[in-house]
Amino acid sequence: MTGEVEIRRFAAADEEGVIDVILPIQREEFGIAITIDDQPDLRSIADFYQSGNGDFWVATIGDRVVGTLGLKDIGGSQAALRKMFVAPDFRGRGHGVAARLLERLLAHAEHRRIAAVFLGTTDKFLAAHRFYEKNGFAEISKDDLPIGFPLMGVDTKFYVRRLAPAA
Repeated sequence: MTGEVEIRRFAAADEEGVIDVILPIQREEFGIAITIDDQPDLRSIADFYQSGNGDFWVATIGDRVVGTLGLKDIGGSQAALRKMFVAPDFRGRGHGVAARLLERLLAHAEHRRIAAVFLGTTDKFLAAHRFYEKNGFAEISKDDLPIGFPLMGVDTKFYVRRLAPAA
């Protein structure tokens, strides 16, 4: 599939494309026993993510979703990065999908004066750990998460990126 990767806000018509990217990565690539029913946020992205200071973005080529990224407003000028997934064929520096998704999220967070972005991930996502660390996220303990952080049962490793306060 050729064409230019576009990063844009999630629209309702993207729902199945988002699920088609996320579930196979979770289940087949990483062997996590999770279903769509275990992730009700994926059936209500607009309500769950696109409220308050949150949002949700997709990376597309034509009409195919190839990457996803959500930002959940958790109050107190803080947010949770969730659902960052890139289809296997579109990973790596050559495509820049993950970097461009994260760039969009961070620009949004700074614009909305979010002071810190937290995330949880599983021990299995080693490439994701390197990506987050390379992009300014610092590992923290579960005890250092804010009270409003939406914990997932599979999350075992946690990160924060503190953002410069807006002038």
